[in-house]
Amino acid sequence: MTVYLGTHGTIELQRQSATPFFELELKSDDVDTTKKRFSFHKLLHGDLVTGDKIKITADSSLGLISGSTEKSTEKYIHVDTVDGIRLYDTFAKAVNGTQADAETLTKPSSNLSVKVEILNDARIIAQVKSFELNTERETVDTTTLSDDFRNRISTLISGSGRISAFWEYTGDTTREVPNYILQLVLRTKVGSNFKARFFLKVDDYNPSGVSARANDLVFYDIEGMLTSAAVQFAPDNVVEIAADFVTTGAIQLRMVTEPPVKLLNEDGTSLLLKPGDTAKLGITGAQP
Repeated sequence: MTVYLGTHGTIELQRQSATPFFELELKSDDVDTTKKRFSFHKLLHGDLVTGDKIKITADSSLGLISGSTEKSTEKYIHVDTVDGIRLYDTFAKAVNGTQADAETLTKPSSNLSVKVEILNDARIIAQVKSFELNTERETVDTTTLSDDFRNRISTLISGSGRISAFWEYTGDTTREVPNYILQLVLRTKVGSNFKARFFLKVDDYNPSGVSARANDLVFYDIEGMLTSAAVQFAPDNVVEIAADFVTTGAIQLRMVTEPPVKLLNEDGTSLLLKPGDTAKLGITGAQP
């Protein structure tokens, strides 16, 4: 038998939005080209938060980013304390939020009606201390008066859990910063929903010593909603956060144990693709 340590577990979280898009107004006077920031009229505080990837679309040329005449743009955002927004080309730059790295802006020639969509990627949460995922099957009592023993039938399955992490709002910007968990529970219009994978085994962690199992993946795949978040703050300890959640859909325990797919030529050598913007290769098969 093999013992697996919790030091190799991870959580992959994807930001979700209950609102697929916002219909907003971008006023020319709300664009500050010197500070490279702007704001949307009538956007509620917390609807957009730092690190979100958004797509802004106008009916004609957006005219917001210097040198661009496109109708839409997809960028990561940094949102300041007064809901001013800066645009960035990477998640890491958006989390740090420096003016130097922000996209150079131009004032639109007139006020614009725009559509803003939230498009987010899945990222590993940084600084996770522990996580807990509970599953429960509900039952219905079907015992009758003539029964000597109680009878039950199973019905619905539900899930809940907790994520604990050391608090951080910047730093490891290749991963989801833990501060986002605190922001997520406070989002009003877009909700506190998320998708997540809770990994019990990751690739390259192989205490079994069996080479064929080196790249196996075992994880729970869920959709959830944060219900509460807490901050533990004391002078003699590190700052920690904890968030409780419930599942909002199917709970799947998935195991990916097949070896990686390799494309070979007829002579057994590896298939090489010539790089280029138009080069594409379609592969049909199950994805983890």
